[in-house]
Amino acid sequence: MCGRYASARQRIELLEEFEIERDRVSEPLEPDYNVAPTKSVYAVLTRRARGTGEQQGENGHAPGGHAPGGHDNEQSADSRAGASQPAAARAGAEPVPGEARELRVVRWGLVPFWAKDPSIGNRMINARAETVSVKPSFRRAFARRRCLLPADGYYEWYRPGDDAKAAKQPYYMYRADGASLAMAGLYELWRNKEFPDDHPDAWLWTSTIITTNSPDEIGRIHDRMPMVIRPELWADWLDPGNSDTADLLGLMAPAVSSGLIARPVSTEVNSVRNNGPRLIEPAEPEPAGPDSAGQPGEPPARSLRLRSGAPPGVPGSDPDTLF
Repeated sequence: MCGRYASARQRIELLEEFEIERDRVSEPLEPDYNVAPTKSVYAVLTRRARGTGEQQGENGHAPGGHAPGGHDNEQSADSRAGASQPAAARAGAEPVPGEARELRVVRWGLVPFWAKDPSIGNRMINARAETVSVKPSFRRAFARRRCLLPADGYYEWYRPGDDAKAAKQPYYMYRADGASLAMAGLYELWRNKEFPDDHPDAWLWTSTIITTNSPDEIGRIHDRMPMVIRPELWADWLDPGNSDTADLLGLMAPAVSSGLIARPVSTEVNSVRNNGPRLIEPAEPEPAGPDSAGQPGEPPARSLRLRSGAPPGVPGSDPDTLF
């Protein structure tokens, strides 16, 4: 799983890096080196502008509320011509009026539109790539509302040896070239019926991170990792008119694996109360104890570049995967 990550880039940096056409952020987020579930995070997505007549809520009414990042209407993917066509089939098609790439603020922890209570989002922080297109909690968002969740890096915890009482060592995973990790995600809008349509809190915007199998080296620390989308595939991934499952699963094929570095960091990151750049600084790993020293599969004690050694074609294990 991915349960904690760092997102310290300024809004203006993300606007440029992700080629944002419409900024929906009303109040920029502070740099966060300890992003935890239920926190507000940046999300990149493609939507139609309000008033184009082709976005609506689940009940057919346009949401008049807003996410932490601004106002907008709901997307009705079924109303668009060619909604089931793969992106490749629509290459060269005329741009959809009012459609643009946006930067928004959403809450981490997806709340399905059918949920009775938003607290379900507390345990919906990850969606498995292997089942995301068929699981009731995610399949609708996978077909209609995909996003990118920018991160500077993410954390995983490793417990050395077989001692269940041994302290876990946090590791920070990040790209060697310093670029953002464009984590593949989904977003949803949940209608809070306690408020009228035009109330600011009428609609709750939430998100989840799609995860996949870890390559061998990272798998020694944790067997799951976030899925990422290569920059040249961002437009296809974000395209709300593409609901072709086979095409979308193909876009999720991981890329550029050799660019990831893992390094041990301070156990300060264990507490969500701690924050700041010191959390991603290198730290000596905690002593593993006499029963775990030198055991097979133990992660490296120092920062290393990680390269997948798994067979090509296995999801999450391609030699060119970012993670």
